[in-house]
Amino acid sequence: MGAGARLFEATAVGIALLCLGARLEASELRKSPVVRAVERASPAVVNVSTEQEMQRRPGMFPGFRGDSLFEEFFRDFLSPFPRGQARTSLGSGVIVDPKGMVLTNEHVVQGASSIKVTLSDQREYQARLVGADPPSDLAVLLIETKEKLPVIPMGRSNDLMIGETVIAIGNPFGLSHTVTTGVISALNRSIRTESRVYKDFIQTDAAINPGNSGGPLLNIDGELIGINTAIYQKAQGVGFAIPIDRAKRIMRELIEHGEVHPAWIGVEVQSMDEALARSFGLQGRKGVLVTQVAQGGPAQRAGLRKGDLILSVGSSKITSRQEFLEALSAYTGGSQISLGVVRDGREMEVKLKAESLSTQEAVRMAERQLGFTVDAVNQASKKERRAYSMSGVVVRSVEPQSLSYRVGIREGDLIRQINDKEIRSLEDYQTAMARALRRESVTLLVQRGSYGYYLTLELGGGG
Repeated sequence: MGAGARLFEATAVGIALLCLGARLEASELRKSPVVRAVERASPAVVNVSTEQEMQRRPGMFPGFRGDSLFEEFFRDFLSPFPRGQARTSLGSGVIVDPKGMVLTNEHVVQGASSIKVTLSDQREYQARLVGADPPSDLAVLLIETKEKLPVIPMGRSNDLMIGETVIAIGNPFGLSHTVTTGVISALNRSIRTESRVYKDFIQTDAAINPGNSGGPLLNIDGELIGINTAIYQKAQGVGFAIPIDRAKRIMRELIEHGEVHPAWIGVEVQSMDEALARSFGLQGRKGVLVTQVAQGGPAQRAGLRKGDLILSVGSSKITSRQEFLEALSAYTGGSQISLGVVRDGREMEVKLKAESLSTQEAVRMAERQLGFTVDAVNQASKKERRAYSMSGVVVRSVEPQSLSYRVGIREGDLIRQINDKEIRSLEDYQTAMARALRRESVTLLVQRGSYGYYLTLELGGGG
């Protein structure tokens, strides 16, 4: 090869390298902050698919077993799904620990008999449920693998700004790893669904659709600032996410205990009306009135008194007993909580550390508010035990003139269900009642003889 040919070849190679470098440089220049954030977080975003075995509902009235007419009625009208029929659902999740912990929405895995997790590189794993909390709509899964898995960078949600850019990644309508962008439209949003009110959500105009549930909401640095949820079916052009600071509190409880221990501060409250406000000299004030302070509880230790008016819990303004309970449900045992309080016409701030609501305290609160006590069925008399063909707890005493007495609950009745929780033992009753106290009312399934009926009782607003 002559010198001229070698010079030409060297020049051609140099030009090719320059062109390649220019293309690489151009590619890097095109990597906006959004692209870099997605690249950083995507490996830890997973597809969550579940399978649920739909079983026939058990007969509520065993006295009619063998009656062909009633068996046909329950089969046709109370068992819409054939026995063993599978129903599948799809959602998203984020890996928060290299050992395989996944944070997602509770409604994504609700009732699942089998859970499968798929990574962005199409690796598939079986996962098991570590714990779930319906009130916060959060759940934690554990991927069954010994491999070290990618983890999403954790951010914070207490410094978010309205207008800042956010990114959502998920699997809307089964379309894996779909990215949408937008801005934070509002903070501390409340969403009312058919079943409950969700508080303190991040609102964004980034598209969040079914299948996005459980996926991450990211800031421009690719850090996790929220868990997307698609619980609000009427949302058009807006999406909602659970702030990561609250999600981390719930996640720790689920990992450590398998369930969330609600925050308890040791007060009972009631909503204000005009007559009550006048009697306390609080005309025009909104909030809830403290009617009881538990001896030795967090509220008493912090100096809260009977007759104080609570105006706010953290950043949430309070105008009713239900809003007080909803605001308190955002916290767990051990949380630091700031209360805005009015006493003798003077506004003040009361800071306290919440405790976990023990089952014993929950039962005491229920006894005060509902007016009856219960015992295990095996503690009942022989005559009562012969009458009970089903599990539950037996009503041991009913306070005269109490709410329970007025609606017809009597000594010897059997409590078989609290809200959606079947009661098989005294421990079941205590656990279910502790959860029920976070609500405005409680629904009981009461059995007397061969008759069962539902009762809904208003609660006194303790927390």
